[in-house]
Formats: sequence, C-alpha cells, structure tokens
Amino acid sequence: MHMIRHLTLIALGSLALAACDSNPSITADSSPDPMANQLASAAPVELPPAIAASKTYRCGDNSVVSIDWLSDNKSANVRVGDATTPVQVKAAAEGEALTAADGTSLTGNATAASVSLTLAGKGAQTCKA
Repeated sequence: MHMIRHLTLIALGSLALAACDSNPSITADSSPDPMANQLASAAPVELPPAIAASKTYRCGDNSVVSIDWLSDNKSANVRVGDATTPVQVKAAAEGEALTAADGTSLTGNATAASVSLTLAGKGAQTCKA
C-alpha cells in the first residue's frame, strides 16, 4: 500500500513535468528604456564625503564642541554642546577657512591640537582637543 502511494506520486510528478513546454521561448522587450540616452550621457554621481575623523574640543568659553571632519578636506560638521543637528561648514578650496551661511567659521584640521571657531553671533575662540 505504501509502495503504491509512492509510485502514484512519482507518476503524477512525471505527468506534471511532461505538461511543461520543453522549448521555452524568450521574448525581448519591445519598448526600450525611455531614459537610456539621458542616463548614458549623465555625469557620474558623486557620493557625499565620509567622516574621516571625529574629535571633541573644549573652547575658551568652556563650551564643548564636536567636529566631524569629512574626507573631502573641505567640509566638516560642527555640533555645539548637546545639539543633535550639526552646522555644516565648507570651503571653496582645500586649506581655506570653513564657513556656513549662518556665520559659523572654522579654521584648522583634524590633526591639529587646536582650532579657531567662530559661532554665529559670537566672537572667535580657540578650542583645544
């Protein structure tokens, strides 16, 4: 009885396979990508810079500043105290002071022991790592 059940299942499986088309046909998509030409001529995508170094500084007014120095060597993210949203400062070229639209300015780099920081509405101060 057990053997008959197995043979029946094998026979049904064979029948199911026989019903399949042994010569599958592949059809090409008749509508090409409408943006193919635009994508082919588009400029390469530039990824945002990664964080190269993160340092915490104590400034002259006793505030704590965290700076994420970015790998493009022309930008950084500045957080003052417990702020969760950073101010991004950028320079037009490597080696120039990093500035933001709100007036924040940063001079220095990730390897320096201190940086000069001007926060929006405040004077310049030295901050040490």
